[in-house]
Order: sequence, then structure tokens, then C-alpha cells
Amino acid sequence: MTQARPIPQPSSPATPAKRWAYVIPVAAIMYMLAYLDRNNVSVILPYMHGDLELSNADKGLVGGVFFVGYVFLQIPAAILAQRWSARKTVVILMVAWGLAASLSGLVQTKSQFYAARFVLGFFEGGVWPAVLILLASWFPLRERARANALWMACLPLSSVLMAPLSGWMLDHASWRWVLVLQGVPPLVWAVVWWFAVADRPAQARWISRAEADHVERSIAADEAAKPPAGSGSYLDAVRQKSVLVLIGVYFFWITGFYGFNLWLPSVIKELTHNGSSTEVGLLTAIPFTVALGVMIANAAWSDRTGKRRQAVAVPLVVGIVALLLGQAVDGALPRMLLLCVTAAAVYAPYGPFWAIPGQLLRFEVVAVAMGLINALGNLGGFAGPYLVGWLTDATGSSVTGFAVLSGFLAVAVALVTLGLRTGTRPVRRLSDQAAEGA
Repeated sequence: MTQARPIPQPSSPATPAKRWAYVIPVAAIMYMLAYLDRNNVSVILPYMHGDLELSNADKGLVGGVFFVGYVFLQIPAAILAQRWSARKTVVILMVAWGLAASLSGLVQTKSQFYAARFVLGFFEGGVWPAVLILLASWFPLRERARANALWMACLPLSSVLMAPLSGWMLDHASWRWVLVLQGVPPLVWAVVWWFAVADRPAQARWISRAEADHVERSIAADEAAKPPAGSGSYLDAVRQKSVLVLIGVYFFWITGFYGFNLWLPSVIKELTHNGSSTEVGLLTAIPFTVALGVMIANAAWSDRTGKRRQAVAVPLVVGIVALLLGQAVDGALPRMLLLCVTAAAVYAPYGPFWAIPGQLLRFEVVAVAMGLINALGNLGGFAGPYLVGWLTDATGSSVTGFAVLSGFLAVAVALVTLGLRTGTRPVRRLSDQAAEGA
């Protein structure tokens, strides 16, 4: 006789949810500080005034070489987070990237700047998959897109807060000091992270037994509903078609994402007819503010409906249209509105996309799968900025570069729509699971 699995009970008003107030904010602030240096360099590049004799292609390479270093620790950090401790893995990387960030302000040559950006990317690279593993231990699948999006809201929020701050700092200090100072906050926040974060509910002092039990039962039910993981080896992750498709989706999406992101302040500077760095920084924050709201709303819709693929594909289609229209229209206001739409569109898929691996793969292999997706996909972070810079130098206009980025986003849409057609299943509510089990 087959033994029945324990059926998790649906969440009720009596079930506490402190994890939303403790885990998400600490993780979001931590990664907002990681994203600070990427935001800073995009604001700084238009105002370096030939200090290191950087062409547009060189500036694109400065943004892109970060992601070459970013690849190396993705899978090792994911495995460490799963088998050892996400909390300890992240705190080590925080200290290392904080020091590397400050050192990038001390470079004297173009080659040294490239090297500094590579090292910074190397240490930051392991943080993303480690935190995804952490969240998978705290939030069941029916909450995963919202948890991912609220954490990843640090990406546009970082730009909202830091772009004006970076612009103001540039008006009062050199770009070198801006880069040196960016390494200090991660060192401070590493202390907060160490005392505030636990790897799983059972280890946290602040969580109630009821909430811990509820989370553990829910996650156990999610795992039981997934297909078997084969031999359970990490090779099982790379053998699955869905993982290969997700790598492709992420690469082409991120190529467009970072190609747009890095050059956004330069486009806004052009719209303001070479306005001050403070003015450019404030205006740059507007598209990211719009993106923040759309990103969270899209994730909530994805969790409510279980339509992960549509929550990724539809915003990217909107982004393609806005990106192309932005190169065709005249006038500062229409172009600014289209920049806001594009920013919202390229940020919106984050929460739903990163909920897909955990929906398809068992916990034994999802760590290496997410590390692999992030490692290879983020090579688009090298391709996008460099392509726009190189094409701008070659053609004398950014139009061609942004048109190419639209093409990359279109490939991502095709892959997520067709390649995952039979791979994803709707996420059921726990109450539905309980009713079926009864």
C-alpha cells in the first residue's frame, strides 16, 4: 500500500510571515550595494572626459568585461550555498567585492581599469545564485516569483537612489572618489548580513515555530510534486532541454538589458543637451522608478496565474517596440516616455524568469542549473554594452546599436515562447493541492 504524503495546509491569517520582513529587505539592500558599482560606472562614463582616453567601444568594454569575470564563481558559489551555507558564502564575497570596488578608483591606465572591473565581476558573480538558493529555502513555489521580484527590486531601486547620488557626487568630487567610496557600504552591510540572515527557517531565531513548519511543509510538497532528478548528479541539470533553453533566453535578454542600461545615462545626457551630471542622474532615476513598480506587479500576476512564460515574453515584446520607436521619434518628452517603457519592459521578467528553474528542477540539481544559467546568460552583459559602443563608433549614431539590441530581445521572446512550450506547469495553490490530496 502506497504511503500517503503529508499534505501541507493552506496558509491562513494565523500563519505568520515574518520572513517577508526579515529575509527580503536584508538581501535586497545587500544586492543593491552590489549593483551600485554597475550603476555608478554607467553614470560616470559620460563624465570621465578622456582621463583614461576611452573611446565609445572602450567604454562598452569597461561595462562588459565585468561580466567576463562574473562567470567564474557562478556554479561554485551555487554549490557552496546549497551544500555548505548561502549565508557564509555571501558574506565572504561581500567583503571581497567591497575591497575590489574601492580599488577600481585607483587605476591609472585603461588596462588597469579593465582588470579592476574583471576582478570586481569575479567576486560579485557568486552572489546572485547563492541568494536564489537562500530564497528557495524560505519561500515555496507559489510565492517564489514575488520573493524573487521583491529581492530583485534592488536592481531598479539601486538606480533610482544611486543615479542622482552619483551625479551629485560627480559635481563635487572626481570620478575616482566616487568609485573608491562605493566599496565602503558592502563592508558595513556584511556585518548586518552575518547577524540577520539564516540559511533556513529552522536556524533563524526570530521566526516562530508555526511559520518555520509551514515553510518546510510547503517546500517539501513542492519537491515531491517535481519529476525525479535522474541520478541526482549535477550533470542532470545540463542534460535537460529546459535548462539549455533558459540559458539562451537569459543570454539574449540580458544582452538587450545591459546594452540599454549602460547607455541610458548617455542617451539622457544627449536629450538634455549635455546637462549637468546631477540633472542627468535625476532624470536617469525616472525610468527605473517606473520599472520598479512594473517589475513587482508582473511578478504578483505571475504567482497568481502561474503563467511564467507569458510574464517573461509579453514585457520583452513591449520592450522591443519601445526600443525601436525610441530611435524613430523626435522630441525629448516622447523619447523619455519610451525610455521609461523600455526600462519597465526589460526589468519586468526578473521575478517570473527565476521562478521557472525551481518549478522545473528538484533542489538537488537546481543550484548548478541556476549557476549555469546565470553564468552563461550574463555573458550577454558583455555583448550588449560593447555592441552598442562599437556600433556607435562605427556609424556615428546609437540607432544601429539599439536596433541590434531589439533583435536580441526578439530571440529571447521566441525561445521562451516556443522552447518552453511543454516544459512549464502552472503553479498550483496549496489549497488546491490539499483538496486533491483529500
